[in-house]
Amino acid sequence: MAKTKKRLNSQGAPHPDTPYLSADERAAKGKALRKIVPRGSQAGWKPFEGRRDPVDLLNESNQGRIPELIPIRFGRMSASPFAFYRGSAVLMAADLAHTPTSGISVQACGDAHMMNFGGFATPERNVVFDINDLDETLPAPFEWDLKRLAASVVIAANYLQLPNSDAARVATDLVRGYRERMSNYASMRALDIWYDKIDLRKYEDRSADPAVLKEARRRFAARLEREQRKSVPDFLYPKLVSHEGGKPRIKDEPPLIFHPSAELTPDLASGYAEGIGSYRKTLPEHVRTLFDRFHFFDLAAKVVGVGSVGTFCTIGLFMAADDDPLFLQIKEARASVLEPYAGKSRYANNGQRVVVGQRLMQTASDVFLGWARGKNGRDVYVRQLRDMKMSAVIEDWDIPMLRHYARMCAHALARAHARTGDPAMLAGYMGSGQTFDDAIGEFAVEYAAQNRADYRAFIKAIREGRIPAAQEG
Repeated sequence: MAKTKKRLNSQGAPHPDTPYLSADERAAKGKALRKIVPRGSQAGWKPFEGRRDPVDLLNESNQGRIPELIPIRFGRMSASPFAFYRGSAVLMAADLAHTPTSGISVQACGDAHMMNFGGFATPERNVVFDINDLDETLPAPFEWDLKRLAASVVIAANYLQLPNSDAARVATDLVRGYRERMSNYASMRALDIWYDKIDLRKYEDRSADPAVLKEARRRFAARLEREQRKSVPDFLYPKLVSHEGGKPRIKDEPPLIFHPSAELTPDLASGYAEGIGSYRKTLPEHVRTLFDRFHFFDLAAKVVGVGSVGTFCTIGLFMAADDDPLFLQIKEARASVLEPYAGKSRYANNGQRVVVGQRLMQTASDVFLGWARGKNGRDVYVRQLRDMKMSAVIEDWDIPMLRHYARMCAHALARAHARTGDPAMLAGYMGSGQTFDDAIGEFAVEYAAQNRADYRAFIKAIREGRIPAAQEG
């Protein structure tokens, strides 16, 4: 007989009148969902009637961005279909809303393409592999993240000019890796899931070719050594800072680094005291003690990424002593691209939405992670500018290396979804066979073709002058 003990959902709110169910009972509920949404129905992609012009959607997504930076955003997206995919999460969100879903919700990344995974240092100085960009995070169907990740691998394989048949197999194998990891999480204790991490130095995958695993470890070790050098103050400080009138000031390198005008930042005259104070209140008390050792000196806008270009992203320079700098990235948090389709965030501040999502989904989050709202009305979240953060450099990858990395991403995504959703239900729905793997793999291949078509329409719009694009360098 079911007990009536209440439990909490992934957002920490009570499930009213929800009875306790064993893992087997929850897995059975997941399996029963197949009758409502068969796993095979997840396969394939065709544009739906009334699908909007992708250029119109991209133009709409520019609302509220800094106008002068929009040509840089579109210029970066024009580099390739892969770059276009990275910057057009808004298009796929609209498309995913028209695909079948099981009804199982998790804290979704919202933009789970493979370049939004990578390595970074935990507060304990371990280096883990995880999702490292959660600007679009929101509770949503688990399939949306998995479909975006699988499609990104196919698009990456096309970008690398790898065989289409191999690209399809890598996408299917990614889904298999996710499904198998979720099956493992379904049998684990809740605390063991929460404490699980992917150690970049010791990563194991029984399905990997030993030679590929050895080469991947060699590359990760070399990359880690480089990033450790770049993350130390002695590297960052002279690269980013000059001294003017005896005071440190962030160097201007327009159009990518510049000091914003008072129109963009109304709290410039006050030295951003109100915003810094608001951010400080969101830090745990022990972190405030550390933060209070640092004094604010300067703030400059810094263009980052692809999809984020045009949003109000800045870096702040704080000093505890002449040789003791702290660089914080203050990044604008807009409404998630999933919001029109998955529902409005429960948080009034989108910076808080991002921070809560990071803490839910990541093994460990930056010690200075917090949020605020500026006098310009923009929500922001705050983290260290660089703390041994590493993203993939894929240009010389072959299929075995792409497959290995894709499975690492699948592992990280499964772990995040198991933390915030019901792993037993998820495993029950996906099952132990290949039906679900093949379905999502087929979707990935066909959606990659949709991305190519959208990219061609985007390039045509640039050539016709419908949208501005600036080439850098």
